[in-house]
Amino acid sequence: MTAFSTLTQLPASQLDNLREMGFDAMTPIQAAALPAILAGRDVRAQAKTGSGKTAAFGVGLLNQIDNTRIQTQALVLCPTRELADQVSNVLRQLARFTRNIKILTLCGGQPMSAQRDSLVHAPQIVVGTPGRILDHLKRDTLDLSQLQTLVLDEADRMLEMGFRDDMEAIIAFTPESRQTLLFSATWPTTIASLSERYQRDVLAVATESEEVLPAIEQRYFEASKGEKLNFLSALLSQEQPASCVVFCNTKRECDDIAAALNDRQISALALHGDLEQRDRERVLIRFANGSSRVLIATDVAARGLDIKSLALVVNYELAWDPEVHLHRIGRTGRAGEEGLAVSFVAADEMQRAHALEDFLKQPVNWVSSGTLKGKASQPLPAAMMTLCIDGGRKAKIRPGDILGALTGEAGFSADQIGKIDLTQTHAFVAISANKAKNALIKLKEGKIKGKSVRAILLK
Repeated sequence: MTAFSTLTQLPASQLDNLREMGFDAMTPIQAAALPAILAGRDVRAQAKTGSGKTAAFGVGLLNQIDNTRIQTQALVLCPTRELADQVSNVLRQLARFTRNIKILTLCGGQPMSAQRDSLVHAPQIVVGTPGRILDHLKRDTLDLSQLQTLVLDEADRMLEMGFRDDMEAIIAFTPESRQTLLFSATWPTTIASLSERYQRDVLAVATESEEVLPAIEQRYFEASKGEKLNFLSALLSQEQPASCVVFCNTKRECDDIAAALNDRQISALALHGDLEQRDRERVLIRFANGSSRVLIATDVAARGLDIKSLALVVNYELAWDPEVHLHRIGRTGRAGEEGLAVSFVAADEMQRAHALEDFLKQPVNWVSSGTLKGKASQPLPAAMMTLCIDGGRKAKIRPGDILGALTGEAGFSADQIGKIDLTQTHAFVAISANKAKNALIKLKEGKIKGKSVRAILLK
């Protein structure tokens, strides 16, 4: 393992901040890419989700930022709003070593007017989705003429989602002298051609092959389409996972399965592209804080989802692409922990199962469906519920203010309160499910920072 302290370009304050974040040694992708990034080279990096690639490019681009210049110096393009939010949060943590660095997230589903107002004083770093970034460039509300670093994060997914024209249009607004960092989990020919066109003197690095997943146990069950829901209920009842992601191929399937599981008293939420931004945000917060045990998601919606200690991944239907299958199951068994991935395979999906065997060069592990057939469904309630409070970062509310209000006059113990998430306009508080209704009453009766608050319980 290579320590961050070996990177002599990093100031002591950044090294201290990295240690506070628990980053003592670099991951393989960080060790391979960071020296070249810090030296100003273009880098093309291949690494799977959860390998530390955000910190790899984040540490590098922050080292180039001049916080005395009110100009946009770095742009990170992401395929989805969820990933853009995640990247922005990591960059804000990495930027704590210095002052006066403004990081702005620009994605669709949010008012253009509010974003335009935030761009009046240019952020040094912008993170966003291609469509919304291009909208601002065309309206002259975003200026990239002084850009130093361009990052294309999850570039393979942006190409799959049809963003190539937008990406190339955005690049045309940037100086040719920029540094271009291209991060991707897979390397189709379209990625190679993108790199050839827009990168110079590029260093190509690849680490941690997606085909090597030693900590993940995989089980495959033959299941007709009519059997799959009962098999899923039986599996969840048997495993009792603290958190589980179930992958579907269609938005309608996500909604139908989530509704069916909730009817069986199994706590579930659906995540797909048809949800409004506010609803997508709340689904992700509730799942991450333990207010739902099961997330039913499409591949695009779950891209960038980073849930620690995900015990179980289920393929309700096999992915069409073997590499997508590996992305799915790679969300469990992280950081050396054991994981379980289960796939239900109908007769018309057998060709996909054989393609997966060819891709992995090994047979899949078929398990007798008798272990699930006829099993009664057991309730799987969430341990937490989520309170939504009007007032977030704009109202200068901090997590400590909310924790103090609940553990003070409201009388709750700290172990009854879970994760506290802040957005610009709201605060979301996870609280033990059996205490949530009482907490809502206490909040409405009390005050936060001397002010009465409005709150609701998300269901």
